[in-house]
Amino acid sequence: MSGGVGVCSDISLPKDEHFPQDKNQTKFPNNKKPQHQNRRFFTFRQLNALAVVIVFSSSGMVSVEDFAFVIFSLIYMYFISKIAFPPISPQTEPPVFSENNKFLTLYVTVGAIVGLFLPIAYIFEGIYEGDKEGIKAAAPHVFLLASQVFMEGLAFTDRFSLPIRVFVPVFYNSRRIFTIMEWLTSEISQVDQEYGGNVMGRALAVANMVFWCFNLFGFLLPVYLPKAFKIYYSARKLKD
Repeated sequence: MSGGVGVCSDISLPKDEHFPQDKNQTKFPNNKKPQHQNRRFFTFRQLNALAVVIVFSSSGMVSVEDFAFVIFSLIYMYFISKIAFPPISPQTEPPVFSENNKFLTLYVTVGAIVGLFLPIAYIFEGIYEGDKEGIKAAAPHVFLLASQVFMEGLAFTDRFSLPIRVFVPVFYNSRRIFTIMEWLTSEISQVDQEYGGNVMGRALAVANMVFWCFNLFGFLLPVYLPKAFKIYYSARKLKD
């Protein structure tokens, strides 16, 4: 499960596989390794996210600053992985959430619809109608969310530890709140114009502001981050 929500995790939470564990170690049935060790380097979800990134990059609606943010996040992810949070043996890092968590699955699905699918449909509708300027403010959010999904897939391998997997959605979610704020401001300012703006655009901007603010301040920071760090440092103590 990706979070994004990671969406496809911010919400993107990685799809965790649940294994029974005793007090001393995590057991893997039939000597099966965690899912993130056996997955392909690029998943279908990552390739879809990469396609969205490429399309929006070539559209001219994404700023240089947003490109720079994505490049910086990749470099910094590798940097802190080497310096501060080196990976530990996967056998000592159990998943944060079970894949059987129906509420979290629903939460991620809502995040994907509100944060990615509906805004993409809104942007394509604007392009079709020739209103590229009217939907330009929504593009940075979609670009960064698609980049986040791709980066979360990259982080959810045995090359990176749990804190790095937390870093990606928290880092991107924090940045996207500012892009959503600019989107919302743009949509509200259009109300005073002659054509009155787009009701769907305003509704989407408000829905994304509410959802992603809650995701950051109500889920990632108070719930996901503490659980992940507790598992990571417990695993380090066990290893030592």
